[in-house]
Amino acid sequence: MTKVITYGTFDLLHKGHIRLLKRAKELGDQLIVGLSTDEFNAVKGKKAYNSFEDRKYILDAIECVDEVIPENDWNQKTTDVSDHDIDIFVMGDDWEGQFDFLKDQCKVVYLPRTEGISTSKIKKDLGFSSEDDWKIENK
Repeated sequence: MTKVITYGTFDLLHKGHIRLLKRAKELGDQLIVGLSTDEFNAVKGKKAYNSFEDRKYILDAIECVDEVIPENDWNQKTTDVSDHDIDIFVMGDDWEGQFDFLKDQCKVVYLPRTEGISTSKIKKDLGFSSEDDWKIENK
């Protein structure tokens, strides 16, 4: 069995998220998603519209997602790869090279982003000029 893992906040779920998840699942038999907790997002300077519990509920409902685990900090990826016997680590190509340190544990794949859509674009289209505006509006 080939196990694949990817990580993200997966807020304001859109076509790009679904394409990433489907392409990640196509690389193996089981897809695990490390979902950033609300606390970890705060450390990253991000604010999700949906709570961790709601984002997890949505991801659990997606057919290609086999398991959702909480992502609590930057450093847990190495441990997750080991603890879950991961064969392939997948991220969007906007992270190209950032996770190459995992190559001694598993295969690392950077998938192309879906053109024309992102959570940042959605926020901008909704009239939020910056992440700070989004945080203030969604406290």
